[in-house]
Amino acid sequence: MRLSRRALLAAGTAAAALTPVPASAEESGGRKLRTGFERLAAGGYAVLDGQRVGVVTNPTGVTRDVRHIVDVMHADDRVDLIAVFGPEHGFRGTAQAGGSEGRYDDPATGLPVYDTYLKSGRPLADIFTASGVDTVVFDIQDVGARFYTYIWTLYDCMEAARLAGKRFVVLDRPNPVTGRAAQGPVLHKEFATFVGREPIAQAHGMTVAELARLFNGEFLTAPVPLETVLMSGWRRSDFYDTSGLPWVPPSPNMPTADTALVYSGTCLFEGTNLSEGRGTTRPFELLGAEGIDRHWAEAAAGLGLPGVDFREAYFAPTFSKFQGKTIGGVQIHVHDRAAFDPVRTGVALLVTAKKVWSGFAWRTDNWIDRLTGSTSVRTLIDAGATADEVVAAWQDELAAFRRVRGEYLLYR
Repeated sequence: MRLSRRALLAAGTAAAALTPVPASAEESGGRKLRTGFERLAAGGYAVLDGQRVGVVTNPTGVTRDVRHIVDVMHADDRVDLIAVFGPEHGFRGTAQAGGSEGRYDDPATGLPVYDTYLKSGRPLADIFTASGVDTVVFDIQDVGARFYTYIWTLYDCMEAARLAGKRFVVLDRPNPVTGRAAQGPVLHKEFATFVGREPIAQAHGMTVAELARLFNGEFLTAPVPLETVLMSGWRRSDFYDTSGLPWVPPSPNMPTADTALVYSGTCLFEGTNLSEGRGTTRPFELLGAEGIDRHWAEAAAGLGLPGVDFREAYFAPTFSKFQGKTIGGVQIHVHDRAAFDPVRTGVALLVTAKKVWSGFAWRTDNWIDRLTGSTSVRTLIDAGATADEVVAAWQDELAAFRRVRGEYLLYR
């Protein structure tokens, strides 16, 4: 990681671009959360004045009365909205994991919708250029995990906007699992993919505006002209259910904020031959495989992990791994969110699954290394390490990331 060298180099030419739009004194004194979009609209869209605007968003880009911000801005003469850019799953959310909606005209607004999924660099810059926009706006709800792809859509769009000579505005939303601390291993650059472009922690503990500033200061080839419209009324210790905002699933397998709470740990099961609960009503909370019985839940419970209980569970996924088959495993029940450590819990479940089930195997492409960011977790578990030993192995790199992260935090 390059510490703050990039930010220091950029300070002379892009200081204004890196300055967040502040909350007013009146807003700061209240506890009602207002999203970046709400504050943008309340300010008469002054940040977008005189600009031809394109929005990178998905179904989560909504107001608290669940109107989509694209529909709201399109109907407002104060905004010159001319394009929409859709990420994985699409702008209106019609595509499953690993899919997008392609290029089309939105039936509701008539606006051209461009597909950004798996596009980056010059090809994505060319899309921004072809769209005719001056400013690219980003408004998508994140879930706090490095391997959730929307933050890398943010990263790719920032870099592409820089290449295309466009301005970039990020409208902030809450980290639904709080912004208290970063947890888990830090990506090693040689394992970079679309589930992790740069060396950040597995549970980053940041909002998208904070991440945008981190990306601009540490990782982009050169900084993009960036403005961040912050929330008011949000504290780092707040979970999503304190926000007063509706939960719109950011992707088909993220149905509730409870899913987000466990996701940064249990998504690691995508790197194994066990089901991570896709095809059930509780993805990432239900885990299992054929041949697993009560012994896994008993082994996990025996570790005494803080804030969480494990229930013996049986389920039949309707799609994905073990489709249509009844399998055994565990359901995770978080009873103390403040004490719960999702990444440590995910590692502990991997360790115990390997011990109690003879059929345990990593995916043959070692996808687990892409999810964890290095070979360390896989090789330590294969060598018989305990969960605590696996967690101890990443503490130095996590401490280094936390120091850098601290320079970009915008909320108390």
